[in-house]
Amino acid sequence: MAMPKTFTLNTHPPEPPTLTNCDKERIHEIGSIQSAGFLLALTPDWIIERASSNSREYLNLPLEDILGANLTALLLPEAVHAIRNRLSSLYRQDVIERLFAIVLQEDGSAFDLAVHTSGDLILLEAEPSEDTGELNAGSMVRSMIDHVQHQHHVTDLTHEAVRLMQALTGYDRVMIYQFHPDGSGEVIAERCRPSMESFLGLRYPATDIPLQARALLVRNPIRTLLDIDSTPSPLVAAESSADAVTDLSMSSLRSHSPIHLEYLRNMGVAATMTVSLLKNGALWGLIACHHMTARTIGYERRTTAEVFGQILALLIDRCEREELIAFEASTRKITADLLASVALAGVATKDVAQLANQLVNIVPCDGTAFCIDGSVTLKGSTPTLEEFEVLRKFLDGVSASRVYSSNEIESVCPLANSFKDRAAGMLAIPISTIPRDYLVFFRKETASTVKWAGDPTKAVELLGQGEVRISPRKSFKAWQETLHGKSTPWTDAELRAAEALQVTVLEVVLRLISATEAERTAASQTQDLLIAELNHRVRNILGLIRGLISQSRVNAKDINTFADVLGDRVHALARAHDQITAKNWGPGSFETLIATEAEAYLGPAWNTIHMSGPPVLLIPQAFSTLALVIHELITNAAKYGAFCGEGGHVDISWQIGPQGDLIARWVEIGGPPVTVPTHRGFGSTIIEASIPHELGGESSIAFLATGVRVSFSVPAQFIVMEEKPINPATTTADTPQTGRLKGHVLLVEDNLIIALDAEAMLLSLGAERVLVASNVKDALAILDLEKPSFALLDVNLGNQNSFPIADRLFEMEVPFIFATGYGSGINYPSDQNARPFITKPYTKDSIAKALGGIEPFVAS
Repeated sequence: MAMPKTFTLNTHPPEPPTLTNCDKERIHEIGSIQSAGFLLALTPDWIIERASSNSREYLNLPLEDILGANLTALLLPEAVHAIRNRLSSLYRQDVIERLFAIVLQEDGSAFDLAVHTSGDLILLEAEPSEDTGELNAGSMVRSMIDHVQHQHHVTDLTHEAVRLMQALTGYDRVMIYQFHPDGSGEVIAERCRPSMESFLGLRYPATDIPLQARALLVRNPIRTLLDIDSTPSPLVAAESSADAVTDLSMSSLRSHSPIHLEYLRNMGVAATMTVSLLKNGALWGLIACHHMTARTIGYERRTTAEVFGQILALLIDRCEREELIAFEASTRKITADLLASVALAGVATKDVAQLANQLVNIVPCDGTAFCIDGSVTLKGSTPTLEEFEVLRKFLDGVSASRVYSSNEIESVCPLANSFKDRAAGMLAIPISTIPRDYLVFFRKETASTVKWAGDPTKAVELLGQGEVRISPRKSFKAWQETLHGKSTPWTDAELRAAEALQVTVLEVVLRLISATEAERTAASQTQDLLIAELNHRVRNILGLIRGLISQSRVNAKDINTFADVLGDRVHALARAHDQITAKNWGPGSFETLIATEAEAYLGPAWNTIHMSGPPVLLIPQAFSTLALVIHELITNAAKYGAFCGEGGHVDISWQIGPQGDLIARWVEIGGPPVTVPTHRGFGSTIIEASIPHELGGESSIAFLATGVRVSFSVPAQFIVMEEKPINPATTTADTPQTGRLKGHVLLVEDNLIIALDAEAMLLSLGAERVLVASNVKDALAILDLEKPSFALLDVNLGNQNSFPIADRLFEMEVPFIFATGYGSGINYPSDQNARPFITKPYTKDSIAKALGGIEPFVAS
């Protein structure tokens, strides 16, 4: 008979946190996991060496049968195969592979799995798989990224990010928490339920997140607490490994430190998720999610949040880099002026002193000191000359060759106490060593007020025998502290600008000569290019005028006729040129070309030309050619065709062909009968030949008895499509307008992407806040807390509909609109038949139009 396996609880509970061991608490070896899932620790040959005690409930086996067993004997072959495949992808430590909806045992439930290594062990964690419905992680991440990637300021980016993260996860509060250089953190963006107290702008001391916890946040970027009141499940081990400690650094289910749980209870938080925001491998900040009740969020949604956090960190880095680049670019001209002044012997001091106001734009400050060739020039709030001499001796010892900065001069140079009210911080740039010359920027004391989330001073409790215990603060209400004796810190961008300024000053002569020569060469090349371009255009214009003179002379009956015809054609070219140059030699409007020519030739009667066609732009080459063609068509119609009598008009229409070319038709109606001319003049030649010859298009003219008809096409490479501008005269009172909404608005929509877009539309229509719910339960919960001013309800909510919400809104006398993708094919309850509805997809105009019928209720 086989001997039963023996096992020992492998638990190493932490010591009570004290003032001396808080930063040394081994939270990665806590010896237990959260009971929302189970953990198995495998040897390289797949023998289960350790397991969480609750694994027996999940696997329906005694612990004696689990410990020491081969994993392949407990799980389905398909599950083992999937785990082996993921395990082969673990190319290094601190990498986690995840599997979703894996069935482990026959007729068992599906689990989400996480696989990683810990020393020589393989750790397998399992949690019951979350029913994610229609969630597609890849599509969701792409959509979230699309909403934030166009933001170019950290503030805008983070505020949009917390909105998206709350929509994805459903936590009551989502914050973005940025670390400061001193290790403290500040909530810079927040999204929370309306009834919750805001933490936006509050600071948290560095001790809130101990050093070892920060190290784990770098290694394992996502951390969850699913239920603060759930009893942890300890790890157990076979007798042979009972004394071994399991490193749970990368564990998703690792239990939390008792003092951290006490901290969260004091905040009233029952569940959390934290996503690390890393910049250059270091913690920039965190996405912190809080829920007031227990909340389970599955691996797939967690993974989506983790990937979004990684992308968000890259976008934050991009924003900060863009701001840094813009700052550096704005300083280049000022720096160049300063270098030029320093380079001019004998007048350096005077010129540099005059640049004081410009230097403030490089490094914002309250005062400056220029020490050049033994002469000191002070400007603004600075020490006196005698006090600066003391400071210069200090700088000679610490800043002979490098930029030196301090936002508390008194702490490094006690003699500075005499002028700390005028200059509490300084940034010193040495610009030469013999003699010792400096540019020094000063900042006055800034008595800053910091709003802490509660008193940051740690309370302590006596434990006996001289031992004390740290007690987390009980209150997180804003607690203000005023700091004295310091200036505003010097930013990385300002220090980099100072270092760049130092380098360029030290190399001033070489750089100045090089820059001057480069500018001279560039100016000469630009001048040559402009002259060549001018010569080219002048020759083309002269050639065109010469051709017009020659051809117009052929059919001229007398000098006056010749002058009139030639003058009209030159004016047509001039009008075309005016329209092109008004666009900086860019594309011009075809419709405007016709209208300009008609008005110039026909005066008030120009509206006898009826135009129809899409908005089209012509590039300059085609614009000039078409200007002559249209001019000839109008003049011929005025002399011989539709415009020479009363009642005649011209229809000119155009469209874009299949190949992107412009196809136009000119039809004269109501003029005298037309006969085919026996002789073709220059005007007819322009109409028939200029487009094919100059643009490679087509043109034809037909002399019908009812009127002349011309067809022509212009190739696509000369065409640019134009957005049709809105004509104010066509705007009527029926056009939907924004600003009809007031107060808080309820939006019920089960598709996250549609909900995000609809939320933005409702805000643009005047809503102060949009309360979003994806199902009947959440919507009714919101209505229990507050009365919105208006509601937009998606009819179909998966396996539910929004009619119960509509009934509740009706009782509360809250106006609402239904939205549906099924058009009018919805069987509404009899008491809801008269309610307005809009069809998907949502548009701002469709919502605004529907609001028109209930505006008195919305605006009240």
